[in-house]
Amino acid sequence: MPHVSLDAAGLVALADLDIIARRTALSGTSRFADVLVLCPGLHTQQSASELNRGEFPACAAMTTGYAFRIENPATVAFLQSIGRTGQLSCVKVEYAKSHSEEWTTIKLFCRTVPYAFCCLLTISTLIVFALIRDWWAVTSVSILVFARLCNVFVVKKRVERAGEWKGASEPGVQGDLLVLLSQDRWIRIQGAVDDLKAVTSGQWLAEMTPLESAVSALATVLVYLDAALTSNASQLGKIILLVLLIGSAGFLAIANEQTEALHMHGRVLQVQKGRKAYDRRLSMAKELIHSSGRSDWALKLGLVNEKDCDEKCASANSSVIM
Repeated sequence: MPHVSLDAAGLVALADLDIIARRTALSGTSRFADVLVLCPGLHTQQSASELNRGEFPACAAMTTGYAFRIENPATVAFLQSIGRTGQLSCVKVEYAKSHSEEWTTIKLFCRTVPYAFCCLLTISTLIVFALIRDWWAVTSVSILVFARLCNVFVVKKRVERAGEWKGASEPGVQGDLLVLLSQDRWIRIQGAVDDLKAVTSGQWLAEMTPLESAVSALATVLVYLDAALTSNASQLGKIILLVLLIGSAGFLAIANEQTEALHMHGRVLQVQKGRKAYDRRLSMAKELIHSSGRSDWALKLGLVNEKDCDEKCASANSSVIM
């Protein structure tokens, strides 16, 4: 391709994609194997806490009647991705060690193989660059790997600090939550109360310390520097680098799309089969009131009027939090 210039090939790494940030939210943290996953937007990993787009939905415990908001942005982003307008989706929360996932051949391929391809693609690219002695290309990929390592380190530290407070423990108590998302998406989350607290309350990513901010800034600068240095690579090296970035983005997007579980603070949120559609929100509320045996939570969420509440609800302080 003698008449085609690819001097700006490195700019592809600066594309503002949220693929890596979304992967971070789904896994609840970052692993050191992630340094081999090089996708456009890798410098935006620390913005994973903004994937919920500012939404902190109202939520009520149908077992106790308490109403509050979900404070974990990763959990909110996950619920947004699985919710459907006019439908009630069910999610189960379990302790990670007791969680058993259905590993069929298709699911194994869709969730694990694309991620593994990303790692293998990076390793293969480095080997090819070394064989053709394109050291500028080797340097370019190495800089991206180091930038990823910086962000992985920061994310792991932020997650460790954030998991310190999750409210008082209530061992052996089961919970049942109803979450009202925007666009009339309704989510029911069931599981042990301690597990529910771990994924809905407190922080997911703690605020960055000055050192972590410096490391994150260094990673961002390195990605921009890499875009400039890539112009020194050979034409073949630039083409291979484009294939690496675009291919990894595609494979990781597939892995994210096929993931139906969220890992968070040692717990797993797993989507249950079957969604139930309702012609109106009141119908859903009445059905859940009947199954839960109380209606005070529905009043606090603004799903029903006070006249529809039971006696216990009517005598309680029932301020609407929506």
